[in-house]
Amino acid sequence: MPVAQTLAQKLLAAACGRPEVEVGEIVTCNVDLAMFHDSSGPRRLKPMLEQLGASLWDKSKVVLVIDHYVPETDDESRRIVHIARDWAVAQQLPNVYDGVGICHVVLPERGHLRPGMFCVGGDSHSPTGGAFGAYMFGIGSTEMLGVAVSGQIWVKVPRTLRMNWRQRLAQGVTAKDMMLHMIGRFGMNGGRYQAVEFCGEAVTALSMQERMTLSNMSAELGAQVGLIAPDSVTADYLRAAGVQDDIDLAGWQGDPQAEAETHDFDAARLAPQVAAPHSPANTRDAGEYGDVAIDVAYIGACTGAKLEDLRAAASVLRGHRIASGVQLVVAPASVRDREQAAREGVMAVLEQAGAQLLATTCGACAGYGGSIPENSTVISSTARNFKGRMGAASARVYLGSPYTVAASALRGRITDPREVLA
Repeated sequence: MPVAQTLAQKLLAAACGRPEVEVGEIVTCNVDLAMFHDSSGPRRLKPMLEQLGASLWDKSKVVLVIDHYVPETDDESRRIVHIARDWAVAQQLPNVYDGVGICHVVLPERGHLRPGMFCVGGDSHSPTGGAFGAYMFGIGSTEMLGVAVSGQIWVKVPRTLRMNWRQRLAQGVTAKDMMLHMIGRFGMNGGRYQAVEFCGEAVTALSMQERMTLSNMSAELGAQVGLIAPDSVTADYLRAAGVQDDIDLAGWQGDPQAEAETHDFDAARLAPQVAAPHSPANTRDAGEYGDVAIDVAYIGACTGAKLEDLRAAASVLRGHRIASGVQLVVAPASVRDREQAAREGVMAVLEQAGAQLLATTCGACAGYGGSIPENSTVISSTARNFKGRMGAASARVYLGSPYTVAASALRGRITDPREVLA
């Protein structure tokens, strides 16, 4: 008689070629895709591969995204990007995306992810792939070397935390608010390196880009993966991204009776959330921060500047100008999203409101080009607000959704976006 399995167990069982796996087992999994970027990839892998005299196990399963050190602003950036570009040419890599957006957004929009895949990424926010019903997590350079040579990696089968969101989100409340609420409730180690599975009416009602935000920030919960069972929304996105292969939806659903630690939430009662410096776990309702004046409003990163994030910000700012003394910075997550936003008039709305546009890269989220200034108070749509992460260690960074960031830019202080949208 088959043993009930969570979605995480089913994905790992398939990756190691077995009908089922048990929590706590250590299994050897075959990797379907390995992604790394200019910061985590060639500059670290190239010398190690050369020292071993080894080569890549399967170049068709490797994706390189150059997104951290572009556009190059100094000699060190130019050196790192030069290594990545030269290595990609020397290796004849078929899947290289240079300066077209952030890896976690580019990977799915170019059709590289599908339900049932087992993937690794050289970045801590690689769990984004879990939004597509794929088992994907971040690994370090030494682990990536093993994958690059063998195409395999060991995994300890994790327990599953099931986050069940009943009802639906109200206007102006987003997946970012859901995540900040969960991180505030459970802490940054709440996932305890387990598998988190998001489910319930509120989750199935989300678009793919909103689901990507949920899975992405499972890293801030301390989870290994953040999974969402695939459905017609998943299939429609992948078809639009050019995926022509069969897409198995039915096969990648967790068994309802499988053992998991379940937590219930009421999406309809959730208010917009804001995390105070210097941790995403310092989260309270946005309305509790109304006395905090801001200097900078930043709409960027893989969690906060996708097409739907840009639309959300524009819906708040349309026909208005940002407050005097506030700097609004927008760095779209990908060229495709930026171009679509331009066609829709979204980018024009943001610029007319007073936004300064930056390149479609990781940018200030990771403290690179366009980093925030000293002694500033910032409201940001990024995933993390650790001290010094976005540049100046003296800056005070608050986290919120794109709605909240835009509303705060409009008022000059942290604002519950529902006050503006109403």
